Amino acid sequence: MNIDIIAVLGAGQMGNGIAQVCAQAGFQVQMLDINEECLSKAMETIKKSLSRLASAGKLDEAKIIDIIDHIKTTTSLSEAVNNASVVIEALPENLDIKKKIFSELDKICPPETIFATNTTELSISAIAAVTKTPGRVIGMHWFYPPPVMRLIEIIKAINTSEETIKTIVYLSHRLGKETVIVKDSQGFVTSRIFVAHMVESMRVLEEGVASAGDIDLAIKLGLNYPMGPLELADFVGLDTVLYATHGMVEAYGDRFKPPQVLCKLVEANNLGRKTGKGFYQYSK
Repeated sequence: MNIDIIAVLGAGQMGNGIAQVCAQAGFQVQMLDINEECLSKAMETIKKSLSRLASAGKLDEAKIIDIIDHIKTTTSLSEAVNNASVVIEALPENLDIKKKIFSELDKICPPETIFATNTTELSISAIAAVTKTPGRVIGMHWFYPPPVMRLIEIIKAINTSEETIKTIVYLSHRLGKETVIVKDSQGFVTSRIFVAHMVESMRVLEEGVASAGDIDLAIKLGLNYPMGPLELADFVGLDTVLYATHGMVEAYGDRFKPPQVLCKLVEANNLGRKTGKGFYQYSK
C-alpha cells in the first residue's frame, strides 16, 4: 500500500509524539484536536523535542524546518482525514469516545483507509464493531514518549484483515519501530504485565514490607528497570492505573483487584505527578 498522508487524531502527549515520528520519517501529517490552543501547544512540544535532537547533533536546522512543514493542524475531522491512507487515533482512553470517532470515520473515509487506535487495553474488536468494514481496524499501541520508545504493540482484532496487519507492520518499520503482534485480549501483553507488576508492588507497600522508595530502588537495581513500579504508577496517573485494574479484574479475576492504598490515593485526588502528590511528593 502506498502511504503518503497520515492523519493523527488527538494532539496530546501521545498524539503530538506520534505526529512527530511520522513527520520525521517523511510522511505528510494532518493532526487534529478540538481547538487551536491545543494544536498550538502540541506544535510547541514538537519543536522543543526537535530542538533537543538538534542539541544532541542528530538534526540540523534545515531538517527541523522540513519536519515542521510536514505537519498540518486542523480542528476539522474531514480536513484531518482528507486523502489520508492511515488514520491513527490517539484520543483519551475511553471506549465510548473511540467508538464515536470510529463511527464518524467510517462514514467519511473511503473503504481502503486503515483505522488504527492507540489504546493501552481497550477492546479493538468492540471499536471495530461500530464500522461497516471492521477488517481495516487495528490496534497500534505506542509507548510514551513516542519519539524515544522503540516498540509498537500491534493488536489484531477478530476481524482485522491480514492486509491491514501487513500494512501497519510495514508502516511501523518505516517509522523506525520494532513490532510485536498480539491478539485482542484485555491489556494485550505490556499493559497486562505492567498492571500486575504495579498492583503487586502496591500490596508489598500496603503490607509494610518496605517503603515506596525502597521497593522502587530494589526493582531498579535488582531487576535493572529504568523506573520503579510505584514511580511508574505516579507517572502514568493513579486514576488511570485504577481504571486499568477494573478492566483487568473483569477479564481475569481478583488477582488484579486494586489495593486499598491505590483506591484511597485516588479518592483523595492524589493522582501522581499531574496533581503533585501520589506515592511520592512532587514540586511544581
